[in-house]
Amino acid sequence: MPPYEARIGRGIHPLERRRRPADREDVRARLRSERGFGLIELLIAMVMLNVGILAIAASFNAGIVSLNRSSKISTALTLADSQMELYRALTWSAIALDPATIPSTTPYTTDTAYSSTQVTASPCASTQANACNASRVVTGPDRKSYRVDSYIVLSTSTTTPPTPANGRALRIVTVVVRDGKNLNERPLARLSSTFDSSTAGG
Repeated sequence: MPPYEARIGRGIHPLERRRRPADREDVRARLRSERGFGLIELLIAMVMLNVGILAIAASFNAGIVSLNRSSKISTALTLADSQMELYRALTWSAIALDPATIPSTTPYTTDTAYSSTQVTASPCASTQANACNASRVVTGPDRKSYRVDSYIVLSTSTTTPPTPANGRALRIVTVVVRDGKNLNERPLARLSSTFDSSTAGG
């Protein structure tokens, strides 16, 4: 007698019932059945398939958006660095903006680098017109539109960075690059640099 049919005492049923054979006629008949899916099963399968396809499509779309923004940021950083190089090549007295080119509207005036007392010169002493221009629209290597905004302020005790103790005042140059088609969105790139009379050629 198999172990699972052992009795504990007289008149006591086995602890486990005899297992039914797995190859009963109804089981074998169902396995051999050639009936197709019912309408409900087909609808459930289609819904699950659509959910999977939509999830894959959404992930591809998110990846494309991320790659597109990364490309814009890379181009914006290149444009910002090129603009900053113009100021690095100037003398101290030539680092200024043409007041006629300073926008009076947002987002230029609402940027944290903006000051109503920016360093200006009229006429601008720089031979580089783009260095005097406070705001200009350019086309990047990717053929997309970007706006390059420049801010030049004289350091004080409250600016960042402040004027060094017993030191010379600094000219703080900030270059901000924005998406030319979405100016009110977060800037794509921002660079800041400080200049004094000794490092800017006097």
